[in-house]
Amino acid sequence: MEKAIENKELSYEQSFTRPIIKYGRITNLLAVLFSFVPSLVLLFYFDVFPGVENILSGWVLIASIYGIYAIVEPVSYFPILGLPGTYMSFLAGNIGNMRVPCSAIAQEALGVAPGTKKAELVSTIGIAGSIITNMIVVTIAAVGGAALMNAFPPIVVEAFTYVSPAIFGAIFSLYASKRLSYGAFALVLVGIMLLVIKVLPVYIMIPVATFGTVAFGFMTHGKEKSK
Repeated sequence: MEKAIENKELSYEQSFTRPIIKYGRITNLLAVLFSFVPSLVLLFYFDVFPGVENILSGWVLIASIYGIYAIVEPVSYFPILGLPGTYMSFLAGNIGNMRVPCSAIAQEALGVAPGTKKAELVSTIGIAGSIITNMIVVTIAAVGGAALMNAFPPIVVEAFTYVSPAIFGAIFSLYASKRLSYGAFALVLVGIMLLVIKVLPVYIMIPVATFGTVAFGFMTHGKEKSK
């Protein structure tokens, strides 16, 4: 029985995981290279160059704001997205407000245990479906979205600013309900940083909340196993 399980895991590794890593690296690295195309067009076709000093100062500014997310987001999203979903999501974008909810809901709908191979496959399918749907919706929005938004009353347009918080709140409730102690700890930790300390910037609060809750989970899980 154990040998059969090992053979299945090895087959899964060879037929699915390794190709995902190979092509995931290629596609994401190509996306990095293609992101420089607009700048190269401005440089070589329009002869526009802002200067090395301006480029470096802009890079430092962006890195100081978003650099921490390059560490925190892959770590915090990976347990939900899985390996294929991580490659797909960071290539497609809209991770927090689109890919993570679709992955979580797909896993919840099929009742798979998070972190398993089944969950990884379900997550992949859910994210793939969200990307296709997203492309269709974005195409429609690009054609007629501006006219549609202008037709909405201001209160409806303002309501869109609450979409992301509502999604994250729903995802938090979904997973916190499975482990109330973890959810309560995360909520208290963030509450202390927001209401008591107050001076911490977002790029500090996010990693503290993420890794603090992970550490709490490891400690409590270890105590439960010892009992």
